[in-house]
Amino acid sequence: EAVLSYGVMGGLFQPMGQSLFLTNFLEFGLDLQEALDAPRLLPREGVVDVERGIPPRVLDALRHLGHVPAPLGRPLGGGQAVWIDRAGGVLVGASDPRKDGLALGY
Repeated sequence: EAVLSYGVMGGLFQPMGQSLFLTNFLEFGLDLQEALDAPRLLPREGVVDVERGIPPRVLDALRHLGHVPAPLGRPLGGGQAVWIDRAGGVLVGASDPRKDGLALGY
């Protein structure tokens, strides 16, 4: 039975964005909006693109592991999500502030 409808757009970032969202939501216990709002990163072509908000200690840890963090001045992707709370009989939506859009369900 379906419990979640979500999507993250962004070309090459799309599969990474979907993985980051699910990890933040399911593994780290963030709510839908927090999971979409969290800073993002994207490994590609020998560097790791990082959004503002990634802590300096994480950038240092990436360097220590041999990665090359590359701070971005633009956002990575955008997404929306709707959680189907069957017990409560409601839909809970979240929309990424990085892009225009909205979460809509009925």
